[in-house]
Amino acid sequence: MADTASADTGAQTGFVNRTHIPFKTDGGIAERAAIGVIVLASDHTIEHEFRQTMALPGVAFYEARIRNDPQITPETLADMESRIAPTADLILPGMKLDVVAFGCTSASMVLGEQTVFDRIHETRPGVACTTPITAAFAAFDTFGARNIAVLTPYRDDVNQRVRSYIEGTGYNVPVFGSFNEENDNVAARIDVESIRSAAAELGAMDGVDAVFVSCTSIRLGAVAKDIEAEIGKPVTSSNHAMAWHCLRLAGIDDPQPEFGKLYTMPLPA
Repeated sequence: MADTASADTGAQTGFVNRTHIPFKTDGGIAERAAIGVIVLASDHTIEHEFRQTMALPGVAFYEARIRNDPQITPETLADMESRIAPTADLILPGMKLDVVAFGCTSASMVLGEQTVFDRIHETRPGVACTTPITAAFAAFDTFGARNIAVLTPYRDDVNQRVRSYIEGTGYNVPVFGSFNEENDNVAARIDVESIRSAAAELGAMDGVDAVFVSCTSIRLGAVAKDIEAEIGKPVTSSNHAMAWHCLRLAGIDDPQPEFGKLYTMPLPA
């Protein structure tokens, strides 16, 4: 009786099961560019800043989080290498991406950019790649800047690697500043005014062509243009440079002057 009652109720409600409804497809929300981002598990900021700078028609980014230790040391940074390839593989499996970005500035320098690219290519062969420091170098070249003021949140041993890596690539670092905070969860809460003030102070010094604020946890994108107006020199950061580099590598050249000088410029030839 229970089965009969159920069948009768279904008939009385006039249930319709229409299958194979015709449909059309378009290019989706990433019709112009699909960008993959490997985000640190401890990162609070990168997605927020990417949402701002990538709010362009037909452009989308997709992220996967990589397990990391929020205590930023050379050892914890190096420990991420084996997890880069499987994390890249989590981003829209089977779908083409135009760019894959690895969202850790200091790990990119500890491991080396090419090592990061090699790990990404294990699961995303042939894709264009970038890291925050790769993007920063492209930004420096776009600005025509050789003498870089660097601001970081890192502790001293990480800072030494950062300066050595930048100078080893042919740039000069005549001015260096740090908040000396090794916990990523604290660095992410350094307020924007502290960042703006420190970046402006370092950038205003003699012998500086441009300012680079290192670390994807640090918020700079919304005030880069204001700092540039104050000191008369170009300013960028890990997220600011990497989002721009992702867009340009994907062929997106839309000018966005609200984010400062860099976002009005193409990649250098």
